[in-house]
Amino acid sequence: MTDPMPEARKSPWRPLVGPALLCLILIVAAVLRIDGVGFGLPALNDADEPLFMANAVEMLSGPTLNPGWFGHPGTITFYSLMLVIALVGGIGVATGRFADIDAFVAAVYADPGIIFLPARLLMVAFGVACVWMTWRLGRRLGGTRVGLAAAAILAVNAVHIEYSQIIRTDMQASLFMLLCAQSALMIAQDGRRRDFLLAGLFTGLACATKWPAAVIGVTVIGAGLYQWRLGSTKLRELALFGLTAVATLFVVSPFLLIDHATVLQNLSGEARPLHPGATGGGLFANLGWYVGGPLLASLGFGGIVLSGVGMIWGAGDRRRWAFVILPFCLTFLLVIAAQSLRWERWLVPLLPFAALAAARALGGLADLLPARRAQFAFPAILLLLIIPMAGTARIEAAERRHDTRQIASAWLREHAPPGSRILIEHPAFDLLGEPWRLLFPMGSAGCVDVHDLLAGRVSQSDVERRRHGGAIVDVGHIDMARLESCRADFAVVTNHLRYRGDAAHYGAELQRYDRLLAGGTLRLIARAERGRSAGPEVQVFDLRPLKGVAE
Repeated sequence: MTDPMPEARKSPWRPLVGPALLCLILIVAAVLRIDGVGFGLPALNDADEPLFMANAVEMLSGPTLNPGWFGHPGTITFYSLMLVIALVGGIGVATGRFADIDAFVAAVYADPGIIFLPARLLMVAFGVACVWMTWRLGRRLGGTRVGLAAAAILAVNAVHIEYSQIIRTDMQASLFMLLCAQSALMIAQDGRRRDFLLAGLFTGLACATKWPAAVIGVTVIGAGLYQWRLGSTKLRELALFGLTAVATLFVVSPFLLIDHATVLQNLSGEARPLHPGATGGGLFANLGWYVGGPLLASLGFGGIVLSGVGMIWGAGDRRRWAFVILPFCLTFLLVIAAQSLRWERWLVPLLPFAALAAARALGGLADLLPARRAQFAFPAILLLLIIPMAGTARIEAAERRHDTRQIASAWLREHAPPGSRILIEHPAFDLLGEPWRLLFPMGSAGCVDVHDLLAGRVSQSDVERRRHGGAIVDVGHIDMARLESCRADFAVVTNHLRYRGDAAHYGAELQRYDRLLAGGTLRLIARAERGRSAGPEVQVFDLRPLKGVAE
């Protein structure tokens, strides 16, 4: 006799498959982001990381809640970093690792990794949270299958992993934007006032973190139009959303109003038409660069195709995608492509939505197949997509561990004699213990002794004042009258070749380099190599009167 056992009884573990896969995806996302998170330390390879952290330290030492800098505006990030630094210092003093707060600060300036590593781990947490939110959005748009696929694609995305390891505003802003998008989908579904309020809250938080994140409000407008299409007018709720977003922005960051003069000054400084290595080529050229550059590199050719298809067709709720998500994706891409500059990191908030689009297309293709074939085709195609992506992420993580700036440091340790004066353009904290005098360019102050600079506890406001609105703190922005203060035995320059690549726009900057490096011998050019090292082209010049043989 045959026992007609119900399907649920035959597969008691089936309800656990989805949660188990989600946990696996989140674990993979966390492992990939934690692996190599301490790259470069104690040297600080990212140009903006030390400025964010120095500003947070300055706010704590004030003490003040006024960031004093609003270029991103970065308020949420600064407050988060303050909490991390205070927590690390408090635990260190309580456990006896540091005698007091002054000892903690001294230790941090000797080894920034003490606070930089915990701060980077905070960004890792936000990056993993973005993967989780991508799953939630995908599940709401196309079911569990689409949600898991989108989360898996984002989990192994090399660009998303990289910026989950850097102390910047990108990951925090992305998370708030995803939370707003979720509220917008709820608005399209139910039209509840509570969701308009939540969307306004998350939009305000996103904007207080990074200005362009305000574009996420397009999802809420689209949701309101979707409700209007269904016969429900939501003009009052849309106005409530706008008021909530603005109120949240200024409640969270009141110094945007209190210190509005600084806000305007910082915004004018951020709106630069030129930047070495990042100057755009117009709307269509920038669009091509984003698609053919960071998107292609992180998604692969198959991912790009699936993402493009998924923007206009795929599994799940196609109407809510068309009204809520697609307008935001197109608007955001056009906004960043229309800028004078182009940066890989500007694409970060779009990556979860590209993953969602690819997952929708994959789900749609699977739906065209018979159920039994689709059951195997969907995960097979997904694996074919994400395995090369994970490989790319691993390669780039290995490259970050062997940065060109650390290659230059290793050369100096081998060739620069004790007592040498070393001019260096990046925050080379890994060289502080060496028997040299280190010089760092500081705009109107000329080149200053790094140890003296740290003894005075460098501040973001001081750097901003002395750089005269320049894009970078480097030799190219030293006052010509103070150029002699940069004379050294060796010069390690990281931006010289960037300017040389666009000599038509950077004649004044190149003039400073040419005068300073005249008569010097180029001893080393450290270049990034695929699979081996990352970073800018770093040149090491021997400027001593008696030159050695070039090596």
